[in-house]
Amino acid sequence: MALILTGDEVEVCSKQVGFVGSYHAATVINNYGNQSYAVRYKNLVSEDDESQPLIEIVSEDEVRPMPHTVSATEFSLYVDAYDNDGSWIGTISGKQDCDHYYVFFDTYGVEILYPLSRLRPHCETNGMWVTKKRF
Repeated sequence: MALILTGDEVEVCSKQVGFVGSYHAATVINNYGNQSYAVRYKNLVSEDDESQPLIEIVSEDEVRPMPHTVSATEFSLYVDAYDNDGSWIGTISGKQDCDHYYVFFDTYGVEILYPLSRLRPHCETNGMWVTKKRF
């Protein structure tokens, strides 16, 4: 795992029912040194006060660095689709036109049409980001 410090922009994998497998943008606000972090989400709000961003403590295995910016002109088979305030891993299952792609989500068995602006090539990380292109 890459070294993650206070102030780093990260993505946090949700373990909440109905959101398993989605990643949400956050900022590390505290590194506890015991393989856990306090994070402030960019797009999720507190249930107690919806005007405040959600802050929670997450374990190291739920956190990954933000992926590097990748051009979305040629997609791999695997993509991250931005939906419900997070990124979800899916596969390109079809194309409507040059700006809209169908994405199939194996976890939930659904296919959704997305504009190109809400898709990015899926990357894996083990400390370094790797884009896997597959055609």
